[in-house]
Amino acid sequence: MMEPFYNERRFSYIAGEAEQGMAVGQFLKERGYSRHALTLLKQTEGGILCNGREVYLSQPLRKGDRMDLFLKEEVPGEIEPVELPFGIVYEDDDLMVVDKPADMPVHPSMKNHDNTLAYAAAWYGRTKGDSFVYRCVNRLDRDTTGLLILAKHILSATGLYGQMRAREIRRTYLAIVKGMIREEGTIDLPVGRKEDSAIERMIDLEHGERAVTHYRPVRQGKDWTLIECRLETGRTHQIRVHMSSFGHPLIGDFLYGSREEQMPRQALHSWKLSFVHPIMGRPMEFVSPLPPDMQKYIGDRS
Repeated sequence: MMEPFYNERRFSYIAGEAEQGMAVGQFLKERGYSRHALTLLKQTEGGILCNGREVYLSQPLRKGDRMDLFLKEEVPGEIEPVELPFGIVYEDDDLMVVDKPADMPVHPSMKNHDNTLAYAAAWYGRTKGDSFVYRCVNRLDRDTTGLLILAKHILSATGLYGQMRAREIRRTYLAIVKGMIREEGTIDLPVGRKEDSAIERMIDLEHGERAVTHYRPVRQGKDWTLIECRLETGRTHQIRVHMSSFGHPLIGDFLYGSREEQMPRQALHSWKLSFVHPIMGRPMEFVSPLPPDMQKYIGDRS
């Protein structure tokens, strides 16, 4: 039987004057530790040390106390490592920013296993001796290319998921749409699941969830426009549904009204990501250049 793999991280803090008398548990909650993370710490030998001694979460702190934490997570064995190419834009002990190619699902499903980013990331981590629990913070459709954030442990995941819920992660896409768009604008229309379809979405004024997409034209051709889209919300197929409802479906998006032999996928790319590092607290921004197939489509028609 294969030995289990673990992801291990250590963190240290010094209690300040403002934390005098504060319980250890509250101190950690204010630094982003979720209930699940605190449970992991309590279950780990040496998980919570104050001045070198194990303490309970109810222990009150004094100014100058040193907290040493040991996070240890077992990496699930059901995700098998598979060598697949994907770009790594940035990596540290807490997170990765990756550049996903087309035709790669983010998560395993009934029909997709060893072709997914989850399996590719497992292979990458295993070969580096740095296995981690796979947590993809933002999602992309199978054929959408570009930037994604992977959290490498529960603490960074908690911080990044919190930024997502608060809409503090700024996500900007590039898309090629049919027709001419000459002015910037905003589409604020709710998106919901289309009846009798497990995949397709639609504008649903009655039951849909609010979805907001800001767009502006970047470049134009005879019968196409390259647009920049910034999301306020993150509904499934949001940009694809919004632009189709606006009369400008994405080039190559057969699901929402545009077939193109020269572009066999929807022309959508996660171009820019901006967020605050969940552990170090510094602003971060990453950009991925337009992929070759979208560049070629534009170049052939310029």
